[in-house]
Amino acid sequence: MSDIDVHGTVASGFETVREEFAAAVGEEAGAQLAVYVHGRQVVDLWAGDEVTGDTLTGIYSSTKGAATLVVALLVQDGVLELDSSVARYWPEFAAAGKDRITVRDLLTHRSGVIGVDGGFTAAELADDQVIARRLAGQRPYWRPGSAYGYGGFVTFAMVGEVVRRATGRSLGEHFEQRVRAPYGLDLYLGLPETLEDRYREVLPGLADPDRLAAFWANVPGPHSLTGIGYGLNSTPPLDQVAFLNTRRVRALGQASAGGVGNARGLAGMYAALAFGLDGRAPLLEPATLGEFAMLHSTGRDLVTGEAGQYALGFQAKGARYPFLSANAFGHNGSAGSEAFADPVGGLAFGYTRRRFSFDWSYPEHDRLAAAVHHAAAAS
Repeated sequence: MSDIDVHGTVASGFETVREEFAAAVGEEAGAQLAVYVHGRQVVDLWAGDEVTGDTLTGIYSSTKGAATLVVALLVQDGVLELDSSVARYWPEFAAAGKDRITVRDLLTHRSGVIGVDGGFTAAELADDQVIARRLAGQRPYWRPGSAYGYGGFVTFAMVGEVVRRATGRSLGEHFEQRVRAPYGLDLYLGLPETLEDRYREVLPGLADPDRLAAFWANVPGPHSLTGIGYGLNSTPPLDQVAFLNTRRVRALGQASAGGVGNARGLAGMYAALAFGLDGRAPLLEPATLGEFAMLHSTGRDLVTGEAGQYALGFQAKGARYPFLSANAFGHNGSAGSEAFADPVGGLAFGYTRRRFSFDWSYPEHDRLAAAVHHAAAAS
């Protein structure tokens, strides 16, 4: 077992989760883990330098889960229709052969719009409205609907523009008013400057020079589908570590990857969404939850390879973790955050870490998710 100093609490029956957290999490990473079972918090742990339970950090693509919840609420309200064309809400998007792309296509990464020719600057990627303006004229990189591929930094700029055109308010405003503020969640699509003192910078991955060189020698080219999807076709290529360490990105709350939060905020959101929190009914009705948790895009992802598998907006966590139920759903982030709900098991899971893995792999996700599942099943 690791000598790491673990802080926080676990409910009776979840002691093994604390042990796994101590064994799986390195002191240099700094990490948090929070878990709810049927709306009751059973795990609240943290460890590492400068990390407490209240610490905020960059959650990268775990932001997509928060953004998807907003869309699900608007669909539930009858404000958005999943199978309507994007151009119905945003006419300029119809350019360059995109007139038949639907809102569902965006949410399932089937639009073929994963970036722009020539790439975005880091400053452009901070602002979803700037991204949307440039994407409006972009031709898809494959025939829409014929395949799927992950648009890491741009997908929810398009979704957010649909929300803005349909409602007159930003996706972040909806999240703040309908989700974050009512539940007091530490999860922000636009971090207020008054909370900057709680933010801890995301740190670069650690590796010896030989391992690092071997990894980068096999990275796809900047103008490949993978390179475009991850912003590598810009000059200079996007520095992902620096991205959320930029105040402007945190302030604007870019909806694909610009969120800030902690494990409590992520787990609390999924608990409120699926099971109810603080004595309230779940945010999503069963029919809406079933639609958004259903598998939509499976097989090989043109951008990420075999790492894909998507429900509607969410990643398909039942396909990722075979011990979870078939329609478990959530979203991870490239700096190592992970978050999901399992509707059958009653689990809401949130995990963050401050330090990237140099090769974007986080084996502790499997260990921690399994430990939580087994403890919950036995309790």
